[in-house]
Amino acid sequence: MKINAFADVSLRAMMVLAAAPDGGLLTTQNIADAVGTPYNHVSKAMAKLRELGLIDVERGRNGGSRLSSAGRAATVGQLLRKLDTRQDPADCVAAGGTCPLITECHLRAALARAREAFYRELDGIVIASLPTSRQMTPVFQMIGLRPGL
Repeated sequence: MKINAFADVSLRAMMVLAAAPDGGLLTTQNIADAVGTPYNHVSKAMAKLRELGLIDVERGRNGGSRLSSAGRAATVGQLLRKLDTRQDPADCVAAGGTCPLITECHLRAALARAREAFYRELDGIVIASLPTSRQMTPVFQMIGLRPGL
């Protein structure tokens, strides 16, 4: 299975936030720089993560984002399910109409089960447990923050 670019950016943003010490706020620009993704893409991901209740945002000059308690407990599988906007795991509807094989198609159901098995396998991985100090220290140094924040 392949995740979409939006889910990828969202997961990476969550990992960067998870690496910040408790209470530490990171700006969207900090996160964009840390994950090597344009600001506008990260900004959209942050808005969605806030909508999902996975991050808390403080506005103002010293504002930023941090993982919420729900964000600290969120798993990869849970987040990917929420971010998957595809109605169908296969492209059963084409520009010229629906696939002529769509009635009683067993492939669509099999692909849907496979997608759910993929997510279920990732349900045991808490996003906040993924980043390591060894991984994140150079990232934070690169964006001008001291290691650990």
